Amino acid sequence: MGIREERKAATLKAIQAAALDLVESQGLDSVTVGQIAARAGISERTFFRYCDSREAAIVPAQHELIEAVTGCEIASGSTSAQIFRVLAAECRKLLVAEIRASEYRRISRLIVIEPKLLLSITRQEEAFSAATAQELQRRGLLPAMPALIIGETLAALWRVAWQCFGQAEQVGEPADPVELFDAAMMNLVLLAGPVPE
Repeated sequence: MGIREERKAATLKAIQAAALDLVESQGLDSVTVGQIAARAGISERTFFRYCDSREAAIVPAQHELIEAVTGCEIASGSTSAQIFRVLAAECRKLLVAEIRASEYRRISRLIVIEPKLLLSITRQEEAFSAATAQELQRRGLLPAMPALIIGETLAALWRVAWQCFGQAEQVGEPADPVELFDAAMMNLVLLAGPVPE
């Protein structure tokens, strides 16, 4: 990672930390972008270079997820199943990185008590699914329907892993989002049956 990328990552982390601190203490409806920016030590204009809303400041990984999945190398002539597996592995890799770098426990707790965050995440998931499907079609890897199925399924796997984690956290049970992602993937395979290569 170069100096520019490190600076960008540090700024995004400062924005997220400021947003989490303020929303935890005041509630989402009471917090403004200006307050988040001031606490992070940046201007509002800089804030909007990194995040498009207060909610996105709290849950910024969806943008990174879109970039990671749409930029993923996929061999020409790959089957739908092969493409899905490559992209699911990329999602898993980003999930591991997100857990190392973010305040995922705090975020999960806030999602449970702030319904607007869940709505924002739903919009982000829709954007992720659409971007994935469009990129698969743009590259000529898949027609519209299988591309959309892959985009929607990846979004569902991501969401199910985080929802199960949030539910476990709420009742005080130990849980690991990566293990839950793997379990969701395994359940999907069991539901769909063997996938032809």
